[in-house]
Amino acid sequence: MRTRAHSTSRLRAAAAVIAAIALVSGCAATSPNAPANANTLTYAINGGTLSGGKMDIHSSAFQVTALVMRNSFDSLVYEKADGSFVPWLATSWQISDDGLHYTFDLRGDVTFHDGEPFNAEAVKANFEHVVAPETASADAASLIGYAETGGFYAGTEVIDEFTVRVNFSQPYAPFLQAVSTAKLGFYSPATLRDNAAQLSAGGPGISVGTGPYVLSEYTPDQSIVFTANENYDWAPEGSSHQGAPAIDTLEFRILPESSVRTGALTSGQAQIASDITPNTVSQIGDDFSIQNVTMPGLPYTLFLNEAHGVFADENVRRAFALGVDIGPAVETIYQGQAERAWSILSPATPNSYDPSLEDSWAFDPDQANALLDASGWTERDSEGYRTKGGARLSAQWLAYTPVSDANASLGDVVQSDLRDIGFEIVRDNREIAQYYEAFDARDYDLSDWSFPSVDADVLRAHLHSGGYKNGSSTADPVVDQLLDDAIATSDPTEREALYQQLQQWNATHVVMVPITVPTAITAYIKTIENLSFDLYGQPLFYEASLTTAP
Repeated sequence: MRTRAHSTSRLRAAAAVIAAIALVSGCAATSPNAPANANTLTYAINGGTLSGGKMDIHSSAFQVTALVMRNSFDSLVYEKADGSFVPWLATSWQISDDGLHYTFDLRGDVTFHDGEPFNAEAVKANFEHVVAPETASADAASLIGYAETGGFYAGTEVIDEFTVRVNFSQPYAPFLQAVSTAKLGFYSPATLRDNAAQLSAGGPGISVGTGPYVLSEYTPDQSIVFTANENYDWAPEGSSHQGAPAIDTLEFRILPESSVRTGALTSGQAQIASDITPNTVSQIGDDFSIQNVTMPGLPYTLFLNEAHGVFADENVRRAFALGVDIGPAVETIYQGQAERAWSILSPATPNSYDPSLEDSWAFDPDQANALLDASGWTERDSEGYRTKGGARLSAQWLAYTPVSDANASLGDVVQSDLRDIGFEIVRDNREIAQYYEAFDARDYDLSDWSFPSVDADVLRAHLHSGGYKNGSSTADPVVDQLLDDAIATSDPTEREALYQQLQQWNATHVVMVPITVPTAITAYIKTIENLSFDLYGQPLFYEASLTTAP
């Protein structure tokens, strides 16, 4: 059996490889210069999935879509750091006593980038676009409470020009938080009518919202340029800035490789970069500010597909979890910039996290071996892998490219640790379109992702039998009922108890294996003033300005 010393040595080697990769761009960590145009900000982002038809806020489930498009799209309400909500496009709102109706009073002075008025009809048109079958919405449809089967969104009703009511067939507590997100933002009714088929591709004149910036140029896989909306005058209540943005131009440079993003920042080609890898934080230098936000929602998690292959057996799922030495892997690869996850919810998720799960299971290859023996995987083939009835104990790990350095290193650890107990993991990295073909058919054994969300209702998409992101193919009436009950009550204490039951359920049945609590690490030059961040750790540029002072 492999010793912990061997494991630690291997992990250190993996971390060293990552550090070396981070330097291949040849960009030294020198003091950055202010941009040539003090009113232009260049932002290095990942964005590798955007050109795959992921520019539509209503159909894309990727957080990078919200990151980019937030600049052009406003929301009905704004969620503050303390979790409270303040007016934005809505001046006020009322929730009926039975929780079935949300009525919003709208601002009367808002216009879209194309001059179309924002009003109740625009809200209705957008929500109808979210639930239209041709939109093929996933995350936004889930946020609005819609599903082709079992949904409870009951339509949007125009009361008058600036009053709109959203109706549900059952109480839906997460809705106010949902309409604070960019994914339930608003397109111009004209672009919904004329450009609906092009929204996923996006671009100038297509991605038309009410936000502080207008999408003015888009070169897929290269850059997205936003220019200030000079007519903007409807910032969220309490904003420290009013009127048009102080920064004239935002250029998002799409750089999927983390080392290239870091290099662009340290060489002065970009003034801000996100998705900074933990191992490169210390290499960036003191000339930059670092923002590291623990993200709420679903941690980086391995989903074990219990409806496909070997993970239909709970013993095999439990052996998988016990057979990976997660703690040292996270500590070494993330170098103190992220923590090991113990639950299927991040500790940063309000009114939901179950701290009793911390330290509740440990690396135990002996127990993992016993569980596999009990399930009949007792023979070994010529390569040392377990077999039963002539079939190898093997699981296909489906992932989409590009795979981050950290995730690749974690994958190495999982593969190596499970190899020691005779469990083969075959990694299958695919381009995004091919990935979704397999994912939608649930034709895989194992997949992985994280999913930020301020509301624990994120578990409904991932565990409910009707959840669009149910990567484990879970279909348990007990789980469905707990999730249904949690959205039907607005009492924080009741919701917390229900979500803690769900976390305990998974700890027993092991359909999801949480690995690490994601952090959003952003680095930027210190001459960016008044830069703020949302609850997901994403930078917000409306209040920001650039100075030329060193």
